[in-house]
This record gives sequence, structure tokens and C-alpha cells, in this order.
Amino acid sequence: MTLAYSPDTAPAASPLASLMDRVGLRMPFAKGEEIFGQDEAADMIHSIVSGAVRTTRLQSDGRRQIGDFYYPGDIIGLETGDLYRFSAEALSDCVIHVVKRSSLHVLRGDGSLDRTLWEATRRELERTQEHLLMLGRKSACEKVASFLRDVAQRVGCEDVSLPMGRQDMADYLGLTIETVSRMVTQLQGSRIVEFASARQFRVTRWPALERLAA
Repeated sequence: MTLAYSPDTAPAASPLASLMDRVGLRMPFAKGEEIFGQDEAADMIHSIVSGAVRTTRLQSDGRRQIGDFYYPGDIIGLETGDLYRFSAEALSDCVIHVVKRSSLHVLRGDGSLDRTLWEATRRELERTQEHLLMLGRKSACEKVASFLRDVAQRVGCEDVSLPMGRQDMADYLGLTIETVSRMVTQLQGSRIVEFASARQFRVTRWPALERLAA
């Protein structure tokens, strides 16, 4: 199986990346630092150059919902409204390319840029739909299998380093941290995945993982 890219290398430059090189700014963020906040004015677009990012939303009762995890080449902060619905935090030391939304409006009508933004929006919608289906239709083991498969595919390395911890996984999957740990142990016992440490694993039986994740 051929995987896409390593966690520290962005894909080839897109029209949006080229625009950011001209009018944007590369900004470093330390692990745990907020990139933008929930309900803040959505006046910036962010493209991940290196590192990993999570988006989260706090409910009125204090519970946390994780929206998704993002890697180099992903765009975050593409909102249809005036406010960010989620906050974004760096899961590791990151470099983020930031550009004002007003700069994109100036170039509206540029065909290649419009296609890039549409593709980013389409991918975000697809990931949201897949997340909803997973939460509503899959068993705990299937959820964890889907998560590990997706991270391995997106990171693109044989030995996968997870930038997120078990609690992040649990909040994203709608499970308890104890259930996530049990499912990881179950997958290891079936020799589908092999964890060298809490955040380092490799897939040892891709067909079995794919069947569980389907």
C-alpha cells in the first residue's frame, strides 16, 4: 500500500500556498498553544506547514468535542460565517501559514485558487460526514480501528507517531479513555497493530484493519 506523505512535509505547493507565500505569514506555535479560539472573528485562513493540530469545541456544560486532527498541507479556519466554530490548538510544535481572508477575496474569480478552496471545503465536509457515521454506526473496536487506519494513511509512515494522546482519541471517538485502551489492547492481541509505546505503532495486518474499519 502506498501512503501519502510524511508528517513533517507538506504536499506540492497549491495556488493557495503560492498566495500565502506572497501575502501571508509563517508563524511558529509551540505544543499546546492556541492558534485561534472558538467564537473569535474568522478573519484568517491557516495552512499547516509542519506539525499537527486539533480543533475542539467546548459545550455549554463544559464537555469537549474534538472536530478533527490536521496535518501538513491541510487548511483550517475555512468558515462560511464570521466566527470560528471551533478553536485550534497545536498538538506539537507547528509552523502555520496564515493569510487574511480579505486577501483571498481580492483574488476571487481566480480559477485555480477557487478550485483549491473548493477542494479543501469538500474534504472538510467529507471528513465531517465520515466522523458522524463513525460515531453513530460503529462499535468501539471499529471506531478505534478506523482511527488508527486513517492516521496511518494520512501520516504515510510505516512506524506511526501519534501526536494525540488517549484522551484526545476518546473525545474524538465518543468513547471513554478506558474503552480506547481496551480496544487498543484487543487490536494488539489480534496482531492487527503493534504498539512500541503509547504513541508509536505500526499496522501489522492491513487487510484485517481495513475490514474492521470499513
